[in-house]
Amino acid sequence: MMSGTASKGEASNPDSLLEGPPELALRNISKRFGAIVALDDVSLEVNRGEVLALLGDNGAGKSTLIKCISGVHHVDSGVIELSGKPVQIRSPADARSVGIETVYQDLALFDNLGPSANFYAGRELAGPSWLPRGMRILRGREMDKATRKLLDQLRVVLPNFDAVIGLLSGGQRQAVAVARAAAFATRVVVLDEPTAALGVRETRQVLDLIAHLRNQNNAVILITHNMDHVIDIADRAVVMRRGRKVGEIKPKRENQQQIVSMIVGA
Repeated sequence: MMSGTASKGEASNPDSLLEGPPELALRNISKRFGAIVALDDVSLEVNRGEVLALLGDNGAGKSTLIKCISGVHHVDSGVIELSGKPVQIRSPADARSVGIETVYQDLALFDNLGPSANFYAGRELAGPSWLPRGMRILRGREMDKATRKLLDQLRVVLPNFDAVIGLLSGGQRQAVAVARAAAFATRVVVLDEPTAALGVRETRQVLDLIAHLRNQNNAVILITHNMDHVIDIADRAVVMRRGRKVGEIKPKRENQQQIVSMIVGA
């Protein structure tokens, strides 16, 4: 599906991590659901050309945090900044409008549609523009061409471009979902357990795709429970526990036990 990409040491562009403000910054974010404190004064940053791993056990607050970033939840307090400027994200449409795309574990793909139809679901190209939207003609060839171009840029190879998504393998489906996010994200791509339930080969392909996103200067937030993947692909790791950020560390093999200790609270 994809050719190999550089290791994280080669892929990262040090200059891109140092120039200007972080692409995304969360400042003292808190979120409650009734008496339950899901997020408690969480702050983190992710830069362009960087993969930030978000780690923690179930219930640590990771999913709530990315849902605040992606507009599913609205924060109770704190500030979300993009390139140093505060933004209000009150819905998924708000998040998409400012360049944040999220790939959840369920992928949100239509199994009965092909890749280009999935890419442009809800964003269909149609014309002429002076007609009411319901009367416009879909520009199918243009959407197919743009989808093929993006997949080529990300080095994603599908055995049959015209096949519906439901006939693709798990790794190919995941690659389409990640590529769709990359196509429309101008700032941040958020990936929630992108290698869950994949085989070894398909997992490697998805990790290569994440590395390629970083090489293209995207800011990437990766949620995963797989420590090997964190060490392999992430530039930094933020650890959460019970709704709080408890540590930040450089993912290295020699730091693995320290990361696990932070996750479990040892």
